[in-house]
Amino acid sequence: MRIIITPQELEQHRAALSDHATALDALRVIEDCDGDLEDAAIALAIRSGQEPDTSDRWLEGLAKRWRPALCNADLRESLEDGLSGAVVDAIAASTEIPSKLVTPVALYVLKSGVQDFCQPLAEKL
Repeated sequence: MRIIITPQELEQHRAALSDHATALDALRVIEDCDGDLEDAAIALAIRSGQEPDTSDRWLEGLAKRWRPALCNADLRESLEDGLSGAVVDAIAASTEIPSKLVTPVALYVLKSGVQDFCQPLAEKL
């Protein structure tokens, strides 16, 4: 599933994350990649010293690895309220996702639908 962040969405996220320099940098990279979240995540991963092994669905795999933390009740509730500085901080504090990738992961979960993203975990419990 290809996820595109529109220019309007980028502006909304910039306003919500105006005091988070790393998140704003991630949004600039997303904009440079014409809104393509996967392409931006790979570019940011390389900048973070990661070596993505695929260019297709890499971000999805990263997000799924952290699904238990992302779908924890408090963080899930925060994500359902949308992207904010508090959400970025909470993801960074509860995972080991490189800081440059926190924003793309959060956007992936939001654009996929928090309920849909967390459903497989709920089914296992």
